[in-house]
Amino acid sequence: MRFGILGPLEVRDDAGAPVAVGGPKPRALLTRLLLEAGRVVAPERLGGESANALQAQVSRLRRALPGGPVEFTGGGYRIAVDPQDVDAHRFERLARDGRQLLAGGDFGTAAGVLREALDLWRGPALADLPDAATQAVRLEEARLAAAEDLVEAELALPEGTPVGPLRRLAAEHPFRERLRGQLMRALHAAGRTAEALAEFDEARRLLAAELGADPSAELLAVHLAILRAEPPHRPRGTLPAPLTRLVGREDELERLAGLRGARLVTLVGPGGAGKTRLAVEAAGRDGREVSFADLTRVEDGDLVPHAVAGALGLREGGSVVPRAPAADPVRSLAGALAGREVLLVLDNCEQALDATAGLVRALLGQCPDLAVLATSREPLGLTGEVLVPVGPLAPEPAARLFAERAAAVRAGFAVDDELAAAVARICALLDGLPLAIELAAARLRQLSVGELAERLAAYEHFAVLSRGDRTAAGRHRTLRAVVDWSWQLLGPEERALARRFTVFAGGATRPAVEAVCGAGEDLLADLVDRSLLSVRDGRYRMLETIQLYCRERLAEASEERRLRAAHAAFHLDLARRADPFLRRAEQLEWLDTLAAEHENLMAALRWSVAHDRDTAMRLIAALAAYWWLGGRRGEVAALAARVLDALPDGPPAGLEEEYVSCVVHAESLAGPRHRRRADAAMAALDRPLRHPFGAAVWGMSRVDTVTDGPSPVVLGGDPWNLALQRLGAALLAVLGGRPDDAALLDVLARFRALGERWGTAQALDWLAHLAGWRGEWPRAHELWAGALAALDELGAAQEAADVLCRRGDCRVRQGDLPGAEADYRRAAELGRRAGRPGTAPAELGLGEVARHRGDLAEAARRLDLALSYAHAGDLGAVYTRSSILTALARLAEARAADPLLDEARRGPLLDEARGRHDEALAAARAAPLAAGVADALEGHAGHAALTGHGPAAARLLGRAAALRGTTVTGDPDVARTAALTRDLLGEDAFAAAYSAALRA
Repeated sequence: MRFGILGPLEVRDDAGAPVAVGGPKPRALLTRLLLEAGRVVAPERLGGESANALQAQVSRLRRALPGGPVEFTGGGYRIAVDPQDVDAHRFERLARDGRQLLAGGDFGTAAGVLREALDLWRGPALADLPDAATQAVRLEEARLAAAEDLVEAELALPEGTPVGPLRRLAAEHPFRERLRGQLMRALHAAGRTAEALAEFDEARRLLAAELGADPSAELLAVHLAILRAEPPHRPRGTLPAPLTRLVGREDELERLAGLRGARLVTLVGPGGAGKTRLAVEAAGRDGREVSFADLTRVEDGDLVPHAVAGALGLREGGSVVPRAPAADPVRSLAGALAGREVLLVLDNCEQALDATAGLVRALLGQCPDLAVLATSREPLGLTGEVLVPVGPLAPEPAARLFAERAAAVRAGFAVDDELAAAVARICALLDGLPLAIELAAARLRQLSVGELAERLAAYEHFAVLSRGDRTAAGRHRTLRAVVDWSWQLLGPEERALARRFTVFAGGATRPAVEAVCGAGEDLLADLVDRSLLSVRDGRYRMLETIQLYCRERLAEASEERRLRAAHAAFHLDLARRADPFLRRAEQLEWLDTLAAEHENLMAALRWSVAHDRDTAMRLIAALAAYWWLGGRRGEVAALAARVLDALPDGPPAGLEEEYVSCVVHAESLAGPRHRRRADAAMAALDRPLRHPFGAAVWGMSRVDTVTDGPSPVVLGGDPWNLALQRLGAALLAVLGGRPDDAALLDVLARFRALGERWGTAQALDWLAHLAGWRGEWPRAHELWAGALAALDELGAAQEAADVLCRRGDCRVRQGDLPGAEADYRRAAELGRRAGRPGTAPAELGLGEVARHRGDLAEAARRLDLALSYAHAGDLGAVYTRSSILTALARLAEARAADPLLDEARRGPLLDEARGRHDEALAAARAAPLAAGVADALEGHAGHAALTGHGPAAARLLGRAAALRGTTVTGDPDVARTAALTRDLLGEDAFAAAYSAALRA
């Protein structure tokens, strides 16, 4: 059977013959059931009659319809027919199919399908159901939309669309701007341009007189195209036409394509992230009918439905929804959208968020074929909403965007190797925000890339990016306007938190924000929702661009000093809590905690150095273990020196340890006066250490003046302190010529029992050093591997560099020059990572490798570098400077050994070598460390043997072995000296002289 309700009720049997249904009541009942064909309808929705009366009407209907399709299911009645046998349902399907074909560009097929759909209409919808106004309005609106779609398809076909019927349709719906635009295009295509322009003037006059409104953007675009004499074309729905290519959003577009079945998708992100541009691109690829509503200027929530109606081409007072109550615009929109598969793009929803959310909820509930793509700085907060974050661009696409936009304002612009670093810096300074990058690229009309980068680096973002597209919305013309737009949408408490948050650097945890800013979790969530903050893994962050703006607001609020002091106090407390754990098994966890707060710690320290000297000293001391174990001590040197500059009279009372820590971390910037005062302060300590690691680094930096460890009173009962004291004593013994493996093994056991990796690595390193002296190569390398593994866990780059240099020295003695070179090079790289541009022991090692290979020019270059770094205060080995001078002396001797040199040139080289050896010995004797003196004496022995002084050479070798407490296996220079001396003296005389010196 076939049923028709698009006009007076019509029923036909399978043969096409009409079927009489009866009077008005059975016809109304059947019409209601056909509206829900195949679905159960509750009795109360079938006319409001009593149960008996309804049953009587159903009985009459069953008798009238062949096959008895009307059924009772217990919950209500239904007519068991295929919905496609009902003209209204078939019409809606054909209308959807036609619209999809139209969107896909298949205009001919679309026109045929849409004509078939419209041909189903025989009169007013639901003529037998006068009390179903809403359903009738919905169907009438769908009919009109299908008619517009048919016109759209016909306009794209070569034969075009007849002007006469289109003019009559537009006259029947004078406020329907899509129809008016189609009529103008049809007239223009027919060569009747004057009439087309007249239609526009009439529409503008009518809208102004009747509604007090201007023509829509779509109608204005048609008018402009006709004025420009552009050929007729098919507009892309109501989407704004992009002026530039979308760059760098491939992942987001792919995700949006995969969300086509979602009813509500919201693009969320900060201002300037490119949400609108992404939404336009995604909607243009969607394939459904698209309507675009910009809510930027909607300041009153009540006007949101009207803005959406305007995007759909609807006007109040027109005949689009003739039976809908004028006071219910939401109902009108639902009627207009019902039965249409539409993607509604709502742009800038944050302007009227609550009203927009309410409208979207209502429309999605009433229009099952509707989908919404929203852009907002915060979510709409509806059930089923899918959020797609739109954040900053990654570095590579950000650079591509800059290059593309820059080429548009400066002909021939391209990013070459020379400009790449500056462009990357610009994009990083702008947080990868597309709008900011585009505004910056536009400034290349006046500035070079380098100048632009320099001004942005000076935080002149708002001054530099103060000019943009004059035709853009006000909020997008300058960077300041973008951020100000977000600021204006905040309440007083949200503004307070936003400006106070700027005291943090590198983000903050919730407890930190609560402690410093006095704000709770709810306010933080509000700022995340409004895209002023982002949160990941429990850490809140603010884009630098937003932070610059909010920092200005903080200065205006006159609360910056209080907030900065609270920020410094919070992070000093964190440092104090972390300090003891950095000397235990938990040290990795707490190093990670402090590393996550590194930028905040440095910000707190910088502010304290300028405004609160005592807090600055306490921060430096409390973080001593973090600076060293994390390989960051080089970052603190200049700040520690500034603190000392403010202390011309020495340490303040009660802050002696903190003063010493500043001296240690200032390194060579501290000056001898401060170092002497630090020595005196440590010697005078008569209470347990508050910061034991500070004492450790002081001891390492002043090992040349220390013979005994701290007193038991100073050490207290802390097991780490005791292990550290034993380590210090063991190292002094090694360097003093009394190597003792047992003492170092005891130290190793103590640190391992604590689970503390730094001390463990120190003990392993020096045990390996002793094993290497004795030629126990496998054991030495096994121990060094353990030391490096522990330091690698800590991320202690500088300590690892020192270990690698000692292992490199051992490889040289083994004859493994490639392995030694690899160790020295890695040590130099680790030094650079730790903030040191050059590492003296690494350069010394590379110079020695080059000398042993015979590349004397490279050796000279490396040793000169090493000497310059040692002068700059490198803290590698205690006797580094002495070792460099000895290496330079041996280099001069190697040059003098060239057989092509005459005596006139050889003599000065040997004199230079002798002078260097004297300097090396003096430097070694200045530090009371026997091992350093032993190295210098072995250098002197080589010179003595080279110049024919055999007895002196033998005595010097013996004296060196006595001072060191052991001979060093495999040293090529010592082996060469010993061989040359034996040749000069003979084996017996050499042994006698050597042994006498060894016993002396």
